[in-house]
Amino acid sequence: MTVLADVLDFAGVPERIREPENERFVTLKLKAAGAVQRVIKDGKTPVPFTGYRIAAGQFIYSRIDARNGAFALVPDALDGAVVSKDFPIFNVRFGRIEPSYLLHLMRAGVLQDQIRASSFGATNRQRIAEATLLSFQIPLPPLPEQRRIATILDHADSLRTKRRQVLTHLDSLIESVFRDMFAEVPATSTVAAEASLIRTGPFGSQLLHSEFVDEGIAVLGLDNVVGNKFRWAERRFITPEKYEKLTRYTVNHGDVLISIMGTTGRCVVVPDDIPTAINTKHICAITPETERLNPEFLRAAFLWHPDSLAHLRRQTKGSIMDGLNMGIIKAMPIPVPPLSTQTEFAVRLARIESEHETTHAVANHDDELFTSLQSRAFRGDL
Repeated sequence: MTVLADVLDFAGVPERIREPENERFVTLKLKAAGAVQRVIKDGKTPVPFTGYRIAAGQFIYSRIDARNGAFALVPDALDGAVVSKDFPIFNVRFGRIEPSYLLHLMRAGVLQDQIRASSFGATNRQRIAEATLLSFQIPLPPLPEQRRIATILDHADSLRTKRRQVLTHLDSLIESVFRDMFAEVPATSTVAAEASLIRTGPFGSQLLHSEFVDEGIAVLGLDNVVGNKFRWAERRFITPEKYEKLTRYTVNHGDVLISIMGTTGRCVVVPDDIPTAINTKHICAITPETERLNPEFLRAAFLWHPDSLAHLRRQTKGSIMDGLNMGIIKAMPIPVPPLSTQTEFAVRLARIESEHETTHAVANHDDELFTSLQSRAFRGDL
């Protein structure tokens, strides 16, 4: 073991940044995810200040977010950029430590316990001083061993990245399939014309938060639709006796749920294995006429059909997040292609989602293996 002071030399030379409008600024991603150029919004250019000018290959960290892994090596593209004094910079003694080994140390959280124990300040603005950082202990095997460890971890991390790229591709593939099949099909009907029932949940005193219980009839809310895919999150229930007064708000499998309050514009299809449930006032529930409209197709049309999206933007003044209501949803134009074509889309969707589920499980396993590799590497067991 050694301390960071054996491999890092403080290199911050204070410089007056007199023309910040002509400079590039840098910020750090959390979890040692790298240094990136900071986007300065119009009218937000900093006033002249005293900071540091950074160089490629230097080690940089955030005094405020060190506890969250805000560390990086400066990439070539950011050579000569500027930072405030809350981003101390260091030259790396490359004869003592391999840069990629240093980065893996940071990503593995080797320093996090030491950092959290040494941070000070308000809970969300804890700072760590340069001298404190340099006092932290790290494992430092000989350079050949550092390179071997870094090579193994780089390869494992590359496999994880490729798996995540497959997930990203699958996420976008569903939208691409829908657009290829239906973007040119005109929206000649409306949601109201193709639904047997449209309703929101109970308002006001019809259902009070104090009436939720630990088990019984499920109550679906915003957390069930966030991400545009149905999921169980916080569980809410009402008693069977209370449900008898609210049966008109019952949600059925195959219903399409759209969030209209809070995080609006999210849309999911209720799965087949749903237990008896109702929806809250934050959700608009649509029961489609399944002889003409496939629920998965309706969800996709809401999310991606150009005519449907144009209507939503017009009615909500360009921001679906701000002004969605049941009236707008009822009037939303939708295409109604042959049911067989809708079913074909739903079958393709199911295949993609099945592949996504499998890939996601493998990706999670990759993450677990990588974490195990990191732990073994810095214990000297790799």
